[in-house]
Formats: sequence, C-alpha cells, structure tokens
Amino acid sequence: MPTSPPLFHSLTPSDLTPAQWHPFLVGAVAPRPVAFASTIDAEGRVNLSPYSFFNAFSSNPPILVFSPANRVRDNSQKHTLQNVREVPEVVINICDFALVEQLSLASTEYAKGVNEFTKAGLTELASELVRPPRVAEAPAAFECVVEQVIELGHNNGAGNLIICRVVRAHFRQDILLPDAAGIDPFKLDAVARLGGDWYCRASGSSLFEVAKPNRHIGIGIDQLPEHLRTSTVLTGNELGRLANIEHSALPTPAQIEEFRAEPMVAYLLNKHRDDAAERAQQLLQLGRQFLAEGRLVEAWKTLLLTPNT
Repeated sequence: MPTSPPLFHSLTPSDLTPAQWHPFLVGAVAPRPVAFASTIDAEGRVNLSPYSFFNAFSSNPPILVFSPANRVRDNSQKHTLQNVREVPEVVINICDFALVEQLSLASTEYAKGVNEFTKAGLTELASELVRPPRVAEAPAAFECVVEQVIELGHNNGAGNLIICRVVRAHFRQDILLPDAAGIDPFKLDAVARLGGDWYCRASGSSLFEVAKPNRHIGIGIDQLPEHLRTSTVLTGNELGRLANIEHSALPTPAQIEEFRAEPMVAYLLNKHRDDAAERAQQLLQLGRQFLAEGRLVEAWKTLLLTPNT
C-alpha cells in the first residue's frame, strides 16, 4: 500500500482542444471491448467498422451500446451512424486476436459505398433476423435492432449512443464452455483497445480470477489485524484478498498453533528462532506465496504467526 499520496497531473477537459483531451480519455479508460459493427444504408450498401466506445449494458432486455463519435479532426459523422438512421439494424461482431489486423484495416476511412468486408478480406454471412450481414470469421456476433440514437453533442468528438437490442446471437462452438454453459475466455482470445495504436490480448497468463465477494460477506480491510493492515510489504491486492474472507472462515488460535508443525513453517521458525525480525519477514513472504497460490486459509495462518513468533 502507498505510504504517501502520489502526484497527479490534473486536467479540465474544457481547457483543452478535443485533440489534446482525446488521448488522455482513451488512454486511461482501457481496455475497451470493440464493436465490429456491420450496417447497410437505404440502398443496401454494406459498411463494416470497429468502435471501441462499446459495451453491454443490460442482459434482460439484452442491450448493447456503441458510440460512433463525430470525428475529432473535422466534426464529420461516420458512415455507420448515417446507416443506422436509414436502416435501424446492426450486427455487432466480436473480434478475436486472429482478426485484429483485418479489423484495424476496416477502420480506414474509405469513401461511402465502399464495402469494408471486401477491403479487409472478410466474409459476409447472411443474418437471420436483420438485414446487415455478419462477419463469418468472428467468434461471436449479435444481430440487433436499433432502439434509439442519442446525440451527446454537436462538436468535434461528440458521441452518438446507438442503443441496440439483441434479437439473435451466434457463438462459434469452439469457444463455448462444456455443455454450452457460456464462453471460455481462454478459447475466445479476445482483444481490446487501448490508446494510440495499442491493443491488448486477453489470453494466457494475462487472464486471472478474482473470487466474487457476493458469494459471502468478506470481513473487509478495516478488520485486518493492524500489523497486516499497515504493512508496507503487502500490496493492496494482497490485502483485498485477505479481507475477502468470512469471519467464520478465519483460523482459530488452536488451528494457528497446530500450523506451527507444518514442515515449511516449522523450518522457518527453527532456522530464525534467534532473530524475531527475520523470522517475521520470512513468514510474511511465505504468507504472500500462499496468497499467490490461492491458499487463503494457509496464508492467514502464516501471517497470524508473524506478530507473536
């Protein structure tokens, strides 16, 4: 945990030009999922373009929202926005790592009427309930009707919220959990947008789990023993993990005493029996190791030995 407040660079958006403010916003609000949106205009011409001002906002009704912002450069509006006003339907395709370069290519500002499916080398797949096609190569796609378009302003960079209701969804079978119970994040291999030219990839060691606290009532950091709560070694994440335990799950004094006989603990206690400070430091590191391994109760038993060893 930090021992002193960090220094901040503070900004007021209205004091900056849109071009100056934009990189701070998209650089810090990250990573952002990407809506790879396919639309058609009144003449049936197809458009495909990615938007990282995007997320899911409701599961019942199933609502997705993305925002084609007015161009910061000249305040012009995107073809996607023009299309959904003419034909209020859209397919929001989800991009994985295998598609990210083609997705980026589709963001090129081609002239109206140019089909980005063709430019990006992607395959049109007929939708079932809406008119725009979906991307055959995408691991997931949501056919949507446009419920509402909300203009957030008329200036350079102003957003236009396109509120979409999902009427049909498609998920490639190889990304599903067993028994089609949901999406396997390791198989999805999702990408997300950062600032500038940067993206990130949600795969491999970058994926991690944090137990949801709604499964029980954690004691909270304020209830940690003082020597843990004020530790300059334990991180905020480690304190949060320790605090996400119910009172009833905390080890009893008898269990802590019994834990002294555990081989690793007994070794440390014996090795550093004449150096209380080093003994406490080694136990602290062992407790952190248990935390990293997801062994919360063992971590608690170890760390509760540190003030009285």
